[in-house]
Amino acid sequence: MSATIAHIVDDDEAMRDALAWLLRSRGVDCRAWASAEAFLADYRAGLAGCLVLDIRMHAMTGLELFDRLRELGCHMPVIFLTGHGDVPQAVQALKNGAFDFLEKPFDDNQLADRVIEALARDAEQRASGQASDDLKARLASLSAREQEVMAHILAGKLNKVIADEMNIAMRTVEVHRAHIFEKMGVKSAVELARRLAEK
Repeated sequence: MSATIAHIVDDDEAMRDALAWLLRSRGVDCRAWASAEAFLADYRAGLAGCLVLDIRMHAMTGLELFDRLRELGCHMPVIFLTGHGDVPQAVQALKNGAFDFLEKPFDDNQLADRVIEALARDAEQRASGQASDDLKARLASLSAREQEVMAHILAGKLNKVIADEMNIAMRTVEVHRAHIFEKMGVKSAVELARRLAEK
């Protein structure tokens, strides 16, 4: 599924159809489910996009689905649709990490705008997560010796000083430095320090 998809979960068929029509009219791809259970059955780790979720549904409620998804490690932005009596619960959901809630009857343009913002947030979070995973993988590829040499490089020491302190040949330090830079995808000690600062 594309990263720009809005997942609509509402047990009211007319509401699902109206939401899907509204979002598609704004160029947002979407898919709808008639219940929280149906969405959970199709859910898989890494599902991208955002969730437009009715707070009050038969059987499993929107809040219960939200909690279950958090337990599964899903951090997709969630926009709750609420009736007047659900506002206190929706506020609590915001404190627990929901993206927003809109009270019915809501403004169509406001909802569409918030969905587009939620999709952008999801894309940013995924890009940031991928960059972090890439950095962890690069660090994990360093040998224990390379990690030791890297600590000296980050301390600003020259190859000769590193060689003396580690009691190894300067040529060995140069080889380690070249391997470290290659594995970390950098060309200088400054770039290496900047890369690690993003961790």
